[in-house]
Amino acid sequence: MTPMHATRVLLVEDHALFAEALETALRLEGYEAQRIPPSGELTTDDLTQAVLSMQPAVVLLDLDLGSFGTGLPLINPLARAGIAVILVTASADRSSWGAAVHEGARKVLPKNTPMNEVVATIRRAVDGLPLMADDERRALVREWRVQVAEEQDVRTRLGRLTRREAEVLGLLMTGRQVGDIAKLCFVSESTVRTQVKSILAKLQVGSQIGAVALAHRVRWEPPVIYQDW
Repeated sequence: MTPMHATRVLLVEDHALFAEALETALRLEGYEAQRIPPSGELTTDDLTQAVLSMQPAVVLLDLDLGSFGTGLPLINPLARAGIAVILVTASADRSSWGAAVHEGARKVLPKNTPMNEVVATIRRAVDGLPLMADDERRALVREWRVQVAEEQDVRTRLGRLTRREAEVLGLLMTGRQVGDIAKLCFVSESTVRTQVKSILAKLQVGSQIGAVALAHRVRWEPPVIYQDW
C-alpha cells in the first residue's frame, strides 16, 4: 500500500468552505491535500496544466466550477496522465455522471458522502484498485449516451425552423407573448400565431412552454433579430 504521506490529493472545487473542510479532513488523515481554486480568468488548458504540474495521485473534481464553467474537459487529459479523477458533485444528474465516467473519471461521489467513504475511495485509487463496478460504469455511460441522442434529436428538430420561426422562438424564450412579439417585429398577431403554430409542429410539442423548455434543455442559441420583417 502506498504510504499516505506520499499521496498528493488535489481538490478542484469552487466552493471554498466545502473545499477547506475536505482539505482539512484529508490532511488529518495524513494526505498531502491542497485546493486549486478555479477562476473564470483561466482557460481549460491553464487549469489542466496547473494540476498536472503538481503531479497529484488523485484529483477530487467538481463538475460545476462556478465562473470557470464545467470541469468535464479536465477529466480526459488528467486521466490520460495516470491521475485518478474522482468526481465529487452536488448534481444528481446521472447522465452528467456518465459523461464524466466516459471521459475517464474513476468514481462519482455525491458531496454528502461520509468522509470515511471518501478516504476509503482515495486509498483504493492510490492502491490501483477498481472504484466502480463494471455494471455501474456501463449503466452510467448508457444514460449519458441516451441523453446525447435525445439532445441531437431536439437539435435536429430545431434545425428545421425557418429563420423567422427561430427568431420568434428566441423571443418566446425571453418571456414575451404573441402580442409583444407582433409589436416588436411590426407584424400582425395572426402572423406571429402562424409562426408559433409551425414552431410547435416542427418541435413536436403541444405548447409554447414546451417549445421554450425544449430549447433551454439543449442550450439552444436563437439567431440575432434583424428588423426586416
